[in-house]
Amino acid sequence: MNEITNFLKKRRSVTAKSMNAGHVPLDHLNEILDCGLRVPDHGALNPWKLNVIQGDARKRIGAQIFAKQYKLLNPDASNEDLLYEENRLERASIVIAVVCTPVNHPKIPAWEMELSSGAVCSNLLIAAQSLGYAAQWLTEWYSYNEEVLKEFGGDPKTDKIAGFIYIGNKQKEPIERRRPIKNKIINFIDK
Repeated sequence: MNEITNFLKKRRSVTAKSMNAGHVPLDHLNEILDCGLRVPDHGALNPWKLNVIQGDARKRIGAQIFAKQYKLLNPDASNEDLLYEENRLERASIVIAVVCTPVNHPKIPAWEMELSSGAVCSNLLIAAQSLGYAAQWLTEWYSYNEEVLKEFGGDPKTDKIAGFIYIGNKQKEPIERRRPIKNKIINFIDK
């Protein structure tokens, strides 16, 4: 069995709640980003943008965008809930917001561009995990919020957040979870 397939068969996300912020060296970050950009992209349209959220920006976005938007959506939110939203991004060392930015093209449908954006998220996640970091791909309420999308340069008329890739340090190794039963989801067509 080769090293890549062995890793992929055992790959496991560490939840953002179970990670600590730490330091991701610039060379590791660049390696992760380079891997994220090596995805199928029909027409080489690059229909995505990556926003690397780090340092004080994690706190600023949490306080000025996430907590405020959460309060607008949940007027009865407790102070504890708002504090959680304010500190949400600080659980990780780095969070990468991947924005799908489809372009009009006569031959390539938007759906393919959305799939390419998902592939970016997947590659970022796998690259971070292969370097030993805790990583998780999240799409919670804030992925569907227009003000959050605008913060990351997205146009609510055309763009979507494909996901937030949280990268940090493991508090502990993740436990295995239930996996699909192959014969229930794979159909071999021979004739």
